[in-house]
Formats: sequence, C-alpha cells, structure tokens
Amino acid sequence: MQELNNNKTIRAWTFYDWANSAYSLIITSAIFPAYYSAIAPPSISILGFQFERAALASYAISFSFLLIAFLSPLLSSMADYQGNKKAFMKFFTYLGSFACLGMYFFTGKETVIYGLICSIIASIGYCGSIVFYNAFLPEIASKSEQDKVSAKGFSMGYIGSVLLMLLCFSFILANDNLAWGLGTIPIRLSFIFVGIWWIGFAQITFNGLQEEKKERLDDGKSIWLKGYTELIHVWRNLTHTPALKKFLLAFFFYNMGVQTVMYMATYFASDTLKMETTQLLSVVLIIQLVAILGARLFAFISDKMGNIFALILLVCIWIGICISAYFVQTVTEFYGLSFCVGMVMGGIQSMSRSTYSKLLPITDDTASYFSFYDVCDKIGIVIGTLSFGIVSEKMGGMRQSTLALMVYFVIGFILLLRLSKKDFAQGA
Repeated sequence: MQELNNNKTIRAWTFYDWANSAYSLIITSAIFPAYYSAIAPPSISILGFQFERAALASYAISFSFLLIAFLSPLLSSMADYQGNKKAFMKFFTYLGSFACLGMYFFTGKETVIYGLICSIIASIGYCGSIVFYNAFLPEIASKSEQDKVSAKGFSMGYIGSVLLMLLCFSFILANDNLAWGLGTIPIRLSFIFVGIWWIGFAQITFNGLQEEKKERLDDGKSIWLKGYTELIHVWRNLTHTPALKKFLLAFFFYNMGVQTVMYMATYFASDTLKMETTQLLSVVLIIQLVAILGARLFAFISDKMGNIFALILLVCIWIGICISAYFVQTVTEFYGLSFCVGMVMGGIQSMSRSTYSKLLPITDDTASYFSFYDVCDKIGIVIGTLSFGIVSEKMGGMRQSTLALMVYFVIGFILLLRLSKKDFAQGA
C-alpha cells in the first residue's frame, strides 16, 4: 500500500494529466478538428448513406463515448478485482497514443474514414485511461489534500498541453509564413508529437505509482460476470451513501452543460461570430491558460469555505456565462467570455473530481466507483451535445442552444443545494 500524501507519488500521478492533456487539446479541440474540416469533403458517403462532415465527426465522438461508457464499468471492476488498475491504465494509454501516431497517415479525402477511425480509437484510449487514473486519487492523497492534488493535476495538464500546442502551431505557422512548401506534413507531425508526448510522460506516472496486488478469489464466476456484479454492487451501495448519490445527480446535470460548452465553444465562435482561425486559436489558448489559475483558485476557495460553497459558486458563474453567450455580439466580448469560461472550467473539473473522491465510502473498490463517475460524464456529453444540436437546428441558431444549456446548470444548482455540511462531515 503506498503512503498517502507522498510528494514524489503525487508528482508522478499529476504527470499523467501533463501527458494526456495534449490529446484533449490538440486532437479534440484544436488541430485535428480544423484539419478534418479543411480536408474532408462537405458530404461523406458511408455504406450508401450521406453524412455532413461535421455531423459525421460528432457521431464518431458520440460513438466512442458510448462505447467507453459501456466498457469502463466492466474494465474498472476487473481491475479492482485483480488489483491491476495500472495495467489497464497502461493498455488504454498505449491504445490512444498509437492511434494518434496513426493519424499521420490521414492525408486527404480518400483517408477521411481512416482518420475518423483513428480519432475514435484515440478517444477510447483517452477516456479508458482516465477512469483508472482518477481511481488512484483516494489511494495517494488524504481527503484533506484531495482538492489540492486534483487541482495540481489539472494545472499540470493545462500547462503541458499549451506548451505542446505552441510548439505545434509554431511549426505549422512557420511552414505557412516562410513558404517551406511542406504541405500538410507539419499538421500531421502534430499528431505524432501528441502520441510521443503522451507515451513518454506517462512513463513517469507508471514508474511512480505503486499498487497492492490482490489475491484473486475463485468464486466460480466468470471475471466478465464479476465485473458487472461489481457495477451493480456500486449502484446498490448508492442507497447507503445518500450524500454521494445526491452529488452524482447534481454532477450529471451541471457537467452536461460544462462538457457541451467545452466541445461546442469553437463551433459557436466560428459559425455565430464568424471568428477567423487565428482568433479561434487565441480563444483556445485563453481558456487553457486561465484554467490553470481557475483550478488553483477554487481549490483555495474550497479550503476556506468548503466544497459546497465552491461548487455552488462555480455553477452560478456558469449560468451567467450561458446568459452572456446569448447576448455576445463582438469578438472582444467573446474574448472576455472565454476568460470566464477558462476560470470556471478548470475549477469545476478539479473540484468535481476531488469532491466525489471525498464522498466515497471506505472501500478498496475505487476504480468501480470512479467508473460510475466516468459513465455520468460520458452519457452527459452525448445528451448535452445532441440537445445543443437539436435546439440549434429547430430554433434557428446556437444562441438559443446556450439558453438551453442554462437549464442543465439550473437543475444542477438546485440539486447541489440539497447537500449540507453534514454530508461532508468526514473531510470534504
């Protein structure tokens, strides 16, 4: 069993945020979407069906989220059952990293489907590894330190991803401005950089995290059935942990809004405000850099005022952001709004993870509990982005969709009010 609050162990753990956040920024939010939109034809045919390119990309993302939402409870239960969370974390890390490396061969219209398949596999690798990564938090930090450790992880992720993105964009812009004539090679090399960065820095985490090997009991059940049994066990245990159950319900709704904003902000800026590519990249950088400060700031607020106060404050700010997005008209106004998004994005992700960790019952089955958390996150992404698109299509634009997202935050706010200090009596 590894020592709690060991600085060396915590540093190794946070380096996985540094390692994998490059995927989240460059592949999910920045370079890959821009490259895909430029390379893919407006309409793509698959098995006789025609798909608009942006819609097809969103379907690919939704598919990967649904798949990992189905698999992660099973896999995490297996990992806790055998005491090998780190082995599963390694598998998904290598799966996602090699998929990023494979994106280098996404070269044109004829390889669009190949590029999307790589993006699906990379997404599965990213989401799968996060389940096991999060499950280590209660094993390396005491409840009193989990806010700070979680915030440190997110801050490391934001810093690392921005550094690599700056390197990639420097290479891309140099090719364009200095007429190097390398075509799409600098862009595709960015995918190589992400894969190498992810694999390389993950080794620090793998070498620094220790795990107590459990003796596998032979109860006559298939390990696959055992995995689902463990999942059902967690579901039933929620009735005995009312604080955890109340928090999960609130998290499901407000996180639905958070994740949808994160995935759709660039599309909103591009389609509604007609922002240019360089302006969009500036928005991404603002959000990432400010999120570093936000994660630390709200960890400090939580330490002084408590998790309940910090979360309620965060959700209130998110409600204000949704209202502001409806009225924003200029690029300058959107820059200001992006600053606010970055501040609360880092804070609410970090605070949600540490709050959930604090509310867990005393158990060795941490991965199964965190897979539940992950399922709420992934299903929320699917529902949130789908509803955002439907409202935009049916009601004439993305401005109306921002107001629809506000409803999720309001519901989350109301549900958070049901939590009391008594629910956090054991340390949150």
